Amino acid sequence: MKYVDIHEAVKEIKSGDRVFIHSAAMTPVPLLEALTDRYHELENVELLGIHTEGKARYTEEPYNQSFKVNALFVGGNIRKAVNSGGGYYTPTFLGDIHHLFRRNILPLDVALIQVSPPDKHGYCSLGVSVDITLPAIQTAKKIIALVNKNVPKTHGDGIIHSSQITAAVEFHQPIFQTELPHITEIDQKIGYHVAGLIEDGATLQMGIGAIPNVVLNNLKNHKRLGIHTEMFSDGILPLVASGVITGEEKKVKTGKITTCFALGSQKLYDFIDDNPVVHFKEAGYTNDTAIIRQNPKVTAINSAIEIDLTGQICADTIGSMQYSGVGGQMDFIRGAALSEGGKPIFAMSSQTHKGISKIVPQLRLGAGVTTTRAHVHYIATEYGVVNLFGKDLHERARLLISIAHPSHRENLIREAYDFLHLKL
Repeated sequence: MKYVDIHEAVKEIKSGDRVFIHSAAMTPVPLLEALTDRYHELENVELLGIHTEGKARYTEEPYNQSFKVNALFVGGNIRKAVNSGGGYYTPTFLGDIHHLFRRNILPLDVALIQVSPPDKHGYCSLGVSVDITLPAIQTAKKIIALVNKNVPKTHGDGIIHSSQITAAVEFHQPIFQTELPHITEIDQKIGYHVAGLIEDGATLQMGIGAIPNVVLNNLKNHKRLGIHTEMFSDGILPLVASGVITGEEKKVKTGKITTCFALGSQKLYDFIDDNPVVHFKEAGYTNDTAIIRQNPKVTAINSAIEIDLTGQICADTIGSMQYSGVGGQMDFIRGAALSEGGKPIFAMSSQTHKGISKIVPQLRLGAGVTTTRAHVHYIATEYGVVNLFGKDLHERARLLISIAHPSHRENLIREAYDFLHLKL
C-alpha cells in the first residue's frame, strides 16, 4: 500500500471513468472533495453508489459539468440533482446490486473507500459499510482509500488486503454519526402496535428512524430475539445488554447479529468495534431471500410513503419525484413471508405532517410501486394493525380504511366506490 498526498491519489481517476463511492457512515468525503477540485481537467466521470453522507459538491454548478451521478439509492444530498436532470437513478434491489458489478453490467474503473489501518497481517477493515462495497472493491480496476484509525474493525467479510489498494491517504477523523430521532406520540402508538406482532424467538429486520426505535423500546420483556437485517442503529443496544437479543434461535449465523451496514452514534461504533457477535456481510448475502427465509419468525418492519386501497406500496417516490430507492424492502418482505411464522410489516403514520392521507384510493401519478399488492401482509398505523394477506380487494379496502385517519375515512369510502367500484 502506497501512502500519497490526497491530490495525488485522485489523479488515478481519468475522464470517462465510472467511480464507486463507499456507503453511508464510511463515505470518503475528503476524496470526493479532492476529486471535485479537478473538475476543470475531467469530463464525463460517473459517480455511482447507494446512500452517502456529507455535502455532494460534485452535483452543483460548475462541477456537475464534469461529474454525473448514477444513484442506486437517492439520499438528501443528491436528491435535487437526480430530480433535475443532473443525475440518474437506477432502480435495483439492494440484494441484486452485486450482480451489476460481478456480471460486468456496470463495470467499475475506480472505488473510493475508507478503511481502518492494516493489522499485522496487512488487512484493513471496511468498517460499518460492507453492503455493496465488498463486490465493488473485488471488481474495480483501482482502489483509492482513506486510511482512518477511527474506522471500527468489524468481523465478517468486510476486509481488504493493503496490497490491493492502489493509493492510500492518511486521514484521522470520526466517521459520520447520526442522532436518535425525535419520537412523537403517533410514533409511540405505531411502535406499540408493531411490537405486539413480534413473538419470542423472532428474527428481526428493521431500518433506522423513530418507529423502529419505538418498536425496539417495546421489546424489553421479549426473549431470544435475533437480528438478520440490512442495517441497524443504536436501538438494539439496550436489548443486547439486557439479554433480550441473543440470536440463539436463528438458523443462519446462530448467535450473531448479521448485517451489511450500520449507522448511528459513536456508542454504536464502539460496540461494533472488534466485536465478534456482530457479523458484517455483503448485501448479496444479508438480502438474499433464500437465506432470510431460513431463520424462524422473520419479522420485517418497513415503511411506506403511501399505500393504495388494493395494497400497492410506494416507498421510494413522491409522485414522479425520486425520493429514495427500492433498497432492500422487497428482499425482506418476501423473505419474511416465506419464513416459518414470519411477518412482513409496513408501519407508517396515517397521514403526513400536512394532513394528507397516506392511505389513498390510487397512487399518485408517476409513483413507483415498490412492493406489489400480492406481497403485502401487515399494515400498521396509529389506529391499529390489519393483515391483507388472503383478502380480496373489497376486504382490503375496508381494512385499510379502518386504520386511516378518521378525517379521511368518509372520502376514502366515497372514492373507493367511484374509482375502484368497490362496494363497502
